[in-house]
Amino acid sequence: MTRSRGKPQRMRLLAGLAAVAIIAAAFSTGPAAAQTASKKPNILLIIADDMGLDASRCYQVGEDQAPMPVVEELCRQGMVFDAAYAAPTCSPTRATMITGRYGFRTGVGAAITPQGGTGLSPDETSLFDVLGGNGYASAVIGKWHLAGAADGLDHPARLGVTDYYGTYKGAVKDYFHWDGVENGAAIEVDGYTTTDFTDRAINWVAAQQSPWFLWLAYNAPHAPFHLPPAELHSAGTLADDADEIRRNPLPYYNAMLEAMDTEIGRLLASMPEDVRANTMVMFIGDNGTPGKVAGSFYGARGAKGSIFEGGTHVPLIIQGPGIAAGRSDALVNSTDLFATIAAKTGIHPQTPDAVDLAPVLGGAPGTRSHVYVEHFSDVPPTGPDVYGWAIRDTRYKLVAMDDAQQMLFDLDADPLEQSDLLSGEVSSEARQAAAQLQATFEKLRQ
Repeated sequence: MTRSRGKPQRMRLLAGLAAVAIIAAAFSTGPAAAQTASKKPNILLIIADDMGLDASRCYQVGEDQAPMPVVEELCRQGMVFDAAYAAPTCSPTRATMITGRYGFRTGVGAAITPQGGTGLSPDETSLFDVLGGNGYASAVIGKWHLAGAADGLDHPARLGVTDYYGTYKGAVKDYFHWDGVENGAAIEVDGYTTTDFTDRAINWVAAQQSPWFLWLAYNAPHAPFHLPPAELHSAGTLADDADEIRRNPLPYYNAMLEAMDTEIGRLLASMPEDVRANTMVMFIGDNGTPGKVAGSFYGARGAKGSIFEGGTHVPLIIQGPGIAAGRSDALVNSTDLFATIAAKTGIHPQTPDAVDLAPVLGGAPGTRSHVYVEHFSDVPPTGPDVYGWAIRDTRYKLVAMDDAQQMLFDLDADPLEQSDLLSGEVSSEARQAAAQLQATFEKLRQ
């Protein structure tokens, strides 16, 4: 497969603008929209790799964010979740979404590397196992990162994925020339991953004759930071220079996000109007923004790899038939995507860690009382990684780092967790909040 360099920039950007128009038109109110909402929906889950809350213009918490007009239109037309959480790194978040279970149950608690980390057991009941007998076509395109060193290239198939294509490990050395896997066979690809995955998604969607679920896991904007093809972004003055990228990676990270947004627009624009109108789009970041590009925004608490807000608070937008437009402060964990997707297809599995978001998508308040995140491994933490667990309710968050005193934060007053309420003179209200969250943790871990 070769990368196309000939298509003009204008064609790519027009595809993205066309998708914005299609999103706006496809979900206008009226009888046609109501009729569409009554059908079994198609479901498109888009995962951005290493994109925290601070990287999205849909959230007013960042300092220098990429233009992403297609995703921003999804935010205007759909439901934006202000309190969505994932694991601090790639593998455990993907494991929670595909099983609906926390990492302490599956054993996947940190990013799987060649040096260690537990792969997701094929004995787990996956989302694809659940959907397999329900008349839905399904596929995974893009980053997998759930297989350990001892797992074979057929690992997706053993978890119920009948059609897999993409980058198998945690990262690629080169976005333009990469090793991957296609349905159990090793492949070598010459093609920009973001474009290649989109091409594959367009062709797969066009071939479907029944309701479908597509897990589209871009490896963007994960490192290595680089300059994407010029037709995919508007940062035309950036130098394609390795030293400059190392010195100032943020503009390149943002260009990678804009390139992904352009290709998401091309995918949405490729769908016939009736297909697009009957497709629920879920967009989520799998963990926080890397520290090299998050800068000092989160201070000493860190970003990707940390159990603090910078590592676990992620963007989540859901848009589609029957979904109310607006913002929700409902607590959401990445496990909840399992229950929500299954329920949208008509299946309601019993999962202790996952909550169906259907009421919230209709405009109702959330039902979660707490969100739990964790980070653990037999391999010692490196660099910015912070191991431990954290649990929050609608106001307070208790953080328990390995071999460290617990910390408590009032997220209403202190969203960046700068003031530990358990240090110095501790109020009775803080003691009570910490005790309640500790009790919730102990009940959960039983």
